[in-house]
This record gives sequence, structure tokens and C-alpha cells, in this order.
Amino acid sequence: MELGIAGKVALVTGASEGIGKAIAAALAAEGATVVVNARGKERLDAAAAELEAAGGRVSAVAGDVSSTDDIEALVTEVRRSVGDPDVLVVNAGGPPKGLPSALSDEQWRLAYELTLMSAVRLTREVLPAMRRSGWGRIINVTSLSVREPIDELTLSNAMRSGLTAFARTLATEVAAEGVTVNNIAPGYTATARLNELFDDDAAKAALVAIIPARRLAEPAEIAAAAVFLASSRAGYITGQTLLVDGGFVRSQF
Repeated sequence: MELGIAGKVALVTGASEGIGKAIAAALAAEGATVVVNARGKERLDAAAAELEAAGGRVSAVAGDVSSTDDIEALVTEVRRSVGDPDVLVVNAGGPPKGLPSALSDEQWRLAYELTLMSAVRLTREVLPAMRRSGWGRIINVTSLSVREPIDELTLSNAMRSGLTAFARTLATEVAAEGVTVNNIAPGYTATARLNELFDDDAAKAALVAIIPARRLAEPAEIAAAAVFLASSRAGYITGQTLLVDGGFVRSQF
């Protein structure tokens, strides 16, 4: 299937490993020019070099998406080096675990800046050019927790739900301008983040046992969904949250 994204410019955050890196690799494989971003420069540069060695057009710009200044510098550098982003994939690391009764104001503030405001600010930076060109794809990587909150992931549950509402509202605003806004909600995926949350084999085995697919997702499977939403073929899909969870969430709505 011709996806119509060859030659498009894609910006992928949180792309030094895991799901973000897999999405960057999949976009590059489809012929997009990809700029990857993450906080750690050394690991980010290594990821970009790996994707380039596989034949992709990939460059790296390090920065912290919880910082307004870093976001502005990131998008400015993307414009300077390869042009305005046609595709934005917002993938920020998850906030730490914590019970609702035990979280401080500072923990709430940090989660707000990282998980919600990073998407708001990145979108604000890239949206004007998408509207001018009449084509754009904004994809937020959230979590199945927006449909079924996960115990102890209070901050992630709240902030990703807020991001989902923001994206749905924005989708209506820009739908007639050729810009789509969607969310990918991964299920339990074989990443470093999952290892942080489930730190022993017994806990992982118990988790897998309650997933209907009876396995964890691979990052490439999440990436495949994201690449389709980034494509020209998905031009009539907007305001949606696509669960990629092996059937974990049972609700119909």
C-alpha cells in the first residue's frame, strides 16, 4: 500500500529507544525525512546513527520537551535543517508511579509539563505551517490508561486523559484544513518503561496471563499503527484514540 509520506518531514520525540525509536524507524522506512528527539544526547545520536545505517534519512536534535525553550529550539532547528514538520509524533516518557493520596504539588507540576504541556507546546509550534500547507498529521502516544486507569499510575492516568481531550478538541478545530489529530494508546509493550513498572518475572507472567493475546506488544507493532495514522490513506481519520493493546481493554466505548 502506498502511504503517501515519502519525502514528508517527521518529528518524533522520545525517540532514543522503545516505541518512539520504533516509530521513527518505521517512518524512515516509508521514505520520510525524520528528526528524532530525546533528552540524552549520546543515546539519541546512537539511535539516529542506527536508523541512518538502515537506510533512513534521520537526524537528531537533543532537548527536553518539558522545557518551553527546548521545544522552541527543537522546532527552529528542524525548520532550519529539513523544513517544517508535516508529521508530529509526541511521545514523552511516563511520569513516576504514585498513589493519588501520596503525590506532591511538585510531582503534579512536573507531570503536567512533561506529559500534557509538551504536546500542547509542540503542537502550537508546528500547526501554523501545517495549516498553511493544507496537510498535517499530529499523533500523540498515550496509553491504554486513558480508557482503563492503571493502579498507582495516577499522574499518567490524569495527564494522558487530559491530552486525549485536548487532541479531540483540536481535531475538530483543524479537520477542514487537511490536518488530522489522533492518539495511539499502546497496551503493555516490551520496553524499558514496562521493566520499571514490572520488575520481576513473576509479575510480568501474571500480566501476560490477563492479556487476551497472551503476550506483550512489540514496539514495531505500535509503530505500524502510528505510521498508518501518519499516512495520506488516513486522511479521513481524526479525533480518534486507537488502542493497540492485544484486546486488554474490554469496554465497547
